Amino acid sequence: MLELTDQELVQSKYDRLIAAARSDRPPATIVVHPCDEPSLRGALQAAAEKLIAPLLVGPEAKIRAVAAAHGMDLAGQEIVDAPHSHAAAASAVAMIREGKGELLMKGSLHTDELMREVTASATGLRTERRISHVFIMDVPGHAETLFITDAAINIVPDLDVKRDIIQNAIDLWTGIGLGTPRVAILSAVETVTSKIPSTIEAAALCKMAERGQITGGQLEGPLAFDNAVDPEAARIKGIASPVAGHAQILVVPDLEAGNMLAKNLIFLAHADAAGLVLGARVPIVLTSRADSVRTRLASCAVAALYAAARRRNAPVPATGLA
Repeated sequence: MLELTDQELVQSKYDRLIAAARSDRPPATIVVHPCDEPSLRGALQAAAEKLIAPLLVGPEAKIRAVAAAHGMDLAGQEIVDAPHSHAAAASAVAMIREGKGELLMKGSLHTDELMREVTASATGLRTERRISHVFIMDVPGHAETLFITDAAINIVPDLDVKRDIIQNAIDLWTGIGLGTPRVAILSAVETVTSKIPSTIEAAALCKMAERGQITGGQLEGPLAFDNAVDPEAARIKGIASPVAGHAQILVVPDLEAGNMLAKNLIFLAHADAAGLVLGARVPIVLTSRADSVRTRLASCAVAALYAAARRRNAPVPATGLA
């Protein structure tokens, strides 16, 4: 488990994740269409840090041209040639289905183009779990890593979808060794009212957790953002809860609220925001052209830690020798 000591408070939360994820057996990672400098450099740097073992899928001539133009060494890197981004996405998903990779990583193609192949009913990577996105936030001045979900995939999730969104985030938190998460179901207020439907859903989700329909985390909601993350705000409102004021996973009412919350933290609080898509057959690393090197490495680190946990917990195949 990743412990936060007094000495580590001066270190970046991302740095600790990256250090924990380095491995002599990094997960095989299918990198889709890394045809610009940020996406190709991010994959190669993650490989140099022993976070992933990349397999590059895309137009080989273009990948090599980008590498040459920016002084990147492709020696020893396997490249699977694909004529364009759509073909690269289709090939990458097929390779995951064939068991050739533990992670999928977005390159310079549009997210919609990749996710269209991931979610295809016959040839994609769907599971019984709804696919959702988690921002892994490193907020300066805040002691703990924050997860925000879902701010990128599900636009207006209903109660059943929110159950999967929460379970995906909890499974990631516990899978990368952070312990039992405190989960806040956010709304505009902390009281249940018929005038704000998200407060009713928050209360229902907490009851679902009580009945074992959501497992692995401590849930509380509805909570407003202030009394979810600030102990004094929770005290003033008289909310006595292990979660209130100390939330680690923030579950937003819808994509618009989540997107605005994440971007407020990024642009006003100067937070870093790594990103991961969950609920598919393998975790999917989503990066943006605006991501810093450290953010790209953090996304790979979280994905690698989660892949290692999934590998450890995978059922042992029958040998027929019993």
